[in-house]
Amino acid sequence: MNLYQEALNIQETLVNNRNHLHQNPETGLHLPKTAAYVEEKLKEMGYTPRRIGECGLVATVGKPCGKCFLLRSDMDALPVQEQADVEFKSTNGNMHACGHDCHTAALLGAAQLLKAHESELEGMVKLMFQPAEETMDGGKMMIEGGVLEDPKVDAAMSMHVMSNVPLPVGTLLFTGVHSKFAAVDWFTIHVTGKGCHGAQPHNGIDPLNAMAHIFLALQTISAREVDPTQPLVLTIGQMHGGNTSNVIPQEAMMSGTIRTLSNEVRAQVKERIEAITAATAATFGAEARVEYGSGCPVLEQNKELYAQVKEICSGLEGVTVLDADELDMPASGGLGSEDFAWVTNEVPSVFLCVAAGKPEEGYCYPQHHPKVRFHEDALPASAAAFAHVAIQWLKENS
Repeated sequence: MNLYQEALNIQETLVNNRNHLHQNPETGLHLPKTAAYVEEKLKEMGYTPRRIGECGLVATVGKPCGKCFLLRSDMDALPVQEQADVEFKSTNGNMHACGHDCHTAALLGAAQLLKAHESELEGMVKLMFQPAEETMDGGKMMIEGGVLEDPKVDAAMSMHVMSNVPLPVGTLLFTGVHSKFAAVDWFTIHVTGKGCHGAQPHNGIDPLNAMAHIFLALQTISAREVDPTQPLVLTIGQMHGGNTSNVIPQEAMMSGTIRTLSNEVRAQVKERIEAITAATAATFGAEARVEYGSGCPVLEQNKELYAQVKEICSGLEGVTVLDADELDMPASGGLGSEDFAWVTNEVPSVFLCVAAGKPEEGYCYPQHHPKVRFHEDALPASAAAFAHVAIQWLKENS
């Protein structure tokens, strides 16, 4: 069984699926066209997919006895106007600038390979197609909808294509046994004062003054309250209040993001933001409240599964496997985030990357750039790796 060769044999299908998805990108939790397309393709293969939420999809293949291995892909795009010079360019104002069209096409390819080898599966493979990775809403929604149950998932895997990397296309890159992706939270602080004439400030309560002091006070969290060996970014990205120069406004707001590599530090920072905000506002006679939007926990890989999957991938004939640790690359996902973290915090999981274009070959833009492109030759390696890992892991853990 040479799954990479089998994946090469269906490359035309892989590319057609990717191109269709790329031309019709949708964002967030509302992906009606994308979900319908994926659902129809799964049905054509003989699956009986079910919806989770409006546009999440899950399907299973294999035997209802034994263990269950989950393969996950994300389907959503970004609200980016595409500038890449490709024949299948998006024209609707959205863009698959993070390669989720590749992920979806690859998992559809894996679904086809797994269906062809269903009799050889020593357990169950669950296919998870999720919306809203970019907004950090999709993974949580899928878990709350039962994606890890019935049957219960024992281990999970996801992959991400990477353009603008100096590795041959299709290379599987393990990100380092200690690698993490950051927890992320978005927050908004609403400050309420008492509006008045700008020439009579004593008659009002200035929310802009309170907000300025809150802004400065929040900087002490990283400077004085969190262990300096613990990575933390607390960024205020916008501040708004008032609409003319001679009026003290009634309300003001600011919003920002928190990035941490520890779920404990994440909880500490969120607690301190609320306490500092309320106390500082009260000092100036104002009121303030913190609202948290979407977010996700730290993505940390299971070390035992990491070693096992790496060994399994090394047996995938025709595909190069590298490890960031062995390349002396940073063993971290940096402070970028990935909402596969919702899964990794529930079951043993592994997350790896697939090289999808060298800069010297014209793939010189990073993810989320309006000109980024992903090489289609990464698709067979991705599909084969998905299927190969699931088959072999079930065999080794039956």
